[in-house]
Amino acid sequence: MLRPSSLLVDRRGPLVKARSDDGEWAIVTQSLAAFDSMMTQCADPRNTPEMLVLREEIRGWRFYDQLRTDTGAPARQPHIGTHTPVLGNDGADFAAALQTIREIGDAPALNESIEDAFPGASVSVTTDSGRFEVEMRQHGLLRPLKAAELSDGTLRYLLWVAALLTPRPPGLLVLNEPETSLHPDLLPALARLIGKAAERSQVFVVSHAAALIDALQQQPECHSIVLDKAFGETRVVDASERTMPSWAWPAR
Repeated sequence: MLRPSSLLVDRRGPLVKARSDDGEWAIVTQSLAAFDSMMTQCADPRNTPEMLVLREEIRGWRFYDQLRTDTGAPARQPHIGTHTPVLGNDGADFAAALQTIREIGDAPALNESIEDAFPGASVSVTTDSGRFEVEMRQHGLLRPLKAAELSDGTLRYLLWVAALLTPRPPGLLVLNEPETSLHPDLLPALARLIGKAAERSQVFVVSHAAALIDALQQQPECHSIVLDKAFGETRVVDASERTMPSWAWPAR
């Protein structure tokens, strides 16, 4: 809850003030534009060190929402290969991200995640004039399939492998409906992959797929919150005013 005693930095219009070590307020700026954020304009190690730490923490958070797998998706095309410890939101550096995991990340976990979803399959990254491209070998096929030839569900699962096994895990990782385009048989493997990522990051998953939710709930550290909408209001199922935390937000 917001209390005056816990307030470290306060903004009122263009005025930003910060609490000093002796508890007194000091003006940081009086001319902050309405379209600017004090998190970007006023965070510095001397006057507002707590805000600087918070800003850098938030900058490290990652949000993945609807990774593209359509025929024109960047993940299906060859791209220049560079050191890529973090998969981009558009998936254009998909091949480079997989190769980076193999070189400096958890390569055994990558192989296990692919084997878990596609028994007998393997994924490799080929190079042609500096451009990286993903190839997948599957049981029963005489030649490997390139990323452009993979089904939407197969490509999306491999994108989740590249995102969740990142060598640079974030403090917070948010996945919005990761089950999209995936075959139901892949959801248990995806849940185990998410559980692997949750060993290094705090992971939030927003999902409508009962099979994925059930598989995630089998993870020992999983905590689920069920939401329901009634008359336009979203509520937590089975929650009462006694069990809900108290929130006190300042007026804007």
